[in-house]
Amino acid sequence: MLVDSHCHLNYKGLIEEQGAVLDRARESGVTAMLNISTRESEWRDIVATAERESDVWSSIGIHPHEADAHPDIDLAKLVKEAEHERVIAIGETGLDYYYDHSDRDRQRQSFRTHIHAARETGLPIIVHTRDAEDDTATIMAEEMEQGAYTGVIHCFTASEDFAHKALDLGLYISISGIVTFKNAKDLQATAAKLPIDRLLVETDAPFLAPVPHRGKTGEPAFVADTAKFLAELRGEDYSELCETTAENFYRLFNKARP
Repeated sequence: MLVDSHCHLNYKGLIEEQGAVLDRARESGVTAMLNISTRESEWRDIVATAERESDVWSSIGIHPHEADAHPDIDLAKLVKEAEHERVIAIGETGLDYYYDHSDRDRQRQSFRTHIHAARETGLPIIVHTRDAEDDTATIMAEEMEQGAYTGVIHCFTASEDFAHKALDLGLYISISGIVTFKNAKDLQATAAKLPIDRLLVETDAPFLAPVPHRGKTGEPAFVADTAKFLAELRGEDYSELCETTAENFYRLFNKARP
């Protein structure tokens, strides 16, 4: 079992040959993929892909880059859309102060709204954070005090301190192909020490193709390369890491069925 816990199958680079992309993933041992939404205009097509493909699941959410463009996305709309049987997560959401494509206050407001939706639906939240560790950690902690919710820090590249804060809140951490990059020494050091029962793997395809595919369009098949690198980094058996991260996926995203 091998699960790509975060990909964008409907993005340019993958959508043009989505069937072939899925076939290559399956040939690489990938048994499930979570297809992530970032804006409302994507929701229908992303859910339709999950309806059509039994090993593909979907999320509903607004990326922090898109927060300004979606002032009408409220709790009720997220909760309603998440009722669909193929929607297993809320997000991706969070904070991105690196690009600042949306106003920071608006990002923070949107992030909290998504957490409220996760709490109300019982679905995990998928968190994106870049150059915003302090605010992300503060919001997550404040919201946890208001009521429990579950989730994952996707494409983790933050500090070890932030990892501990997320783990202390009960969240999971997902590692992408970035961990295979030569300049990712700090991330590698953190990834080597993450508790195995909170670990997920992902591609974030079509982005961040891991070594040895750097420079290519990322796709879910490449999650196998990230998992192999992680297993070696952590001194673990590849098959066992695949099985455990898959089990973690279904424990967190418990609306999904293996």
